[in-house]
Amino acid sequence: MSALALEELSALMAIYCQRDECAVLAVSETDGITLRIQTSVKGLLDSDILLKLSFHLPISYPSSLPNISINSEQLTRAQCKDVKERLLEQAKRHLSEPMVHELVLWIQQNIKHIIGQSETSVCNEKCTLSRCISTEDGIWTILLHLDHMRAKTKYVKTVEKWTSDLRLTGRLMFMGKIILILLQGDRISIKEYLILQKTSKVDVDSSGKKCKEKMISVLCETKVQSEHKRRQIMNLPYIKIWTKSSEMLEIVF
Repeated sequence: MSALALEELSALMAIYCQRDECAVLAVSETDGITLRIQTSVKGLLDSDILLKLSFHLPISYPSSLPNISINSEQLTRAQCKDVKERLLEQAKRHLSEPMVHELVLWIQQNIKHIIGQSETSVCNEKCTLSRCISTEDGIWTILLHLDHMRAKTKYVKTVEKWTSDLRLTGRLMFMGKIILILLQGDRISIKEYLILQKTSKVDVDSSGKKCKEKMISVLCETKVQSEHKRRQIMNLPYIKIWTKSSEMLEIVF
């Protein structure tokens, strides 16, 4: 392995010297160096994300790119993949020079942008949420349906925090087994809310483990006319919802 790689390893251990920040997993004359750096970054709405970045530096490093793997409980597999791909792209710019510290700094500064792009792409492809979000700017009203809410107290507090942080107005409605979320605000803020709703571990599953919201659907959306902006939520169409018992709930706004 190169002297540059060994010098970089020594420098990294000095920089990331707090407990669990830097771990040397393997050092080999034939396979190179494998290390893991653990760092906390700020995600959407400044939520804390703990990233575990593993770097395998081959014996030809830094003349060749490191192998990188990303792990985080706060990110989806798709997001981890996107982070890895962006880091590898960035690594190409530092070829032939020590780069691990530069890559860690870069991801700390750009993680929000990467996550935002990743979730925008997911929403556009799957359409389960984004089919109702127009590309037009302005004030929008959207009606969401939740299948269930096991950790009700925590869930409600989380929804209240998200809407407050994003400056959205609306209502969370419980009608028997029907759970509805009615929101109004800037289109971009509503889009960010949907991203948080789909990617955050906001509820618990049947075994009590934290889980992400997978059973949310958009019932309808509408752009608020200029004369109604920032007033009470209005102008939603007539909506019919069938419950599991085949009873029909009618809502008129």
